[in-house]
Amino acid sequence: MDFRDSPEEAAFRDRLRSWAAERAKTFPSSGDEYWARQGEWHQALYSGGFFGASWPKEYGGQELPPVYDVIVDEELAIAGAPPRPSLGYLVHGLGRHGSEDLRRRFLPGMINGTERWCQGFSEPGAGSDLASLTTTAVREGDEYVIHGHKIWTSYSDVADWCLLLARTEPDAKRHRGLTAFIVSMDQPGIEQRPLKMMNGVTKEFGQVLFDGARVPVDQMVGAPGEGWALAMTVVGHEREPSTLGYAARYGKLVRQLAARSDGPPSTELAWAAVETEMLRLHVRRRLSEQLDGLSHGSEGSLDKLLMTWVDQAVGHAALTEAGSRDTEMLGSYLYSRAQSVMGGTSQIQKNIIASRILGLGV
Repeated sequence: MDFRDSPEEAAFRDRLRSWAAERAKTFPSSGDEYWARQGEWHQALYSGGFFGASWPKEYGGQELPPVYDVIVDEELAIAGAPPRPSLGYLVHGLGRHGSEDLRRRFLPGMINGTERWCQGFSEPGAGSDLASLTTTAVREGDEYVIHGHKIWTSYSDVADWCLLLARTEPDAKRHRGLTAFIVSMDQPGIEQRPLKMMNGVTKEFGQVLFDGARVPVDQMVGAPGEGWALAMTVVGHEREPSTLGYAARYGKLVRQLAARSDGPPSTELAWAAVETEMLRLHVRRRLSEQLDGLSHGSEGSLDKLLMTWVDQAVGHAALTEAGSRDTEMLGSYLYSRAQSVMGGTSQIQKNIIASRILGLGV
């Protein structure tokens, strides 16, 4: 398996490296300021030709192989620049399940960053068990009226639109009664409640309360009761390696920790180095499979579980090597704990692997 760049990939990498070197110092890569300026960073990447590389040209992408997205992730990490905003799962969800009218209306702004988006799936009582969500959408004429409570909603305070999952058929069994909508966040009936994380970040996540917010019928994604299929597309792509492009950032942090160590590396740092290299090679293998036309479904749970282990191994090494007085490294450790939950808990990933891949309990 040859992981070297092709001439075209090498030229893209060189151009990106020069571009990122000039801009890395002008954008913060962590903390509240990063989240506050993420939309600006998104548009800067797009204008430079480095965002949406693998997405369709008709909606503003470049239709390049997915390896180009990994090159972007790698070079941004090397430059110390902010990461590429994570939107691929929403692009795939709307691209696969939305009508042509919805795709043409919403995908260009999503890709070029002129319209901000959030994902309204999780609820206080429906996180890992998404099918138990209770947010309702009731039809009144040409609109649906929404009532409910979403949580852990990334970028909700700055979003123009929300890809929302709500229950439209209360008598249907669990996932069969769910429907997806594109909801405007700039309207009465929506209340924002920011969530402060234990690493001090206040702008990444929020709670969103819907109390009579409205959405036109023609902004339904798919048919009534078909929201579960969209949700599975979204979470499946959320767990794939093309969206888990943080292997380069883990590797860079491990090298930084090794460089600042006076003696031999700790057991924690050595293990973090091993796991980081394992993830890097795994992502390359997955990309090679994609280039060969293979698609992954439940296997995304393997990818997500592996990334969680690596992130937490690196976070633990950062805390061991630098100590809790180093606020940046402490922040890396604290944020790594969230990986066991975000995008689906590790327990849920193990259940999916057991039932859908290994066939256990069937």
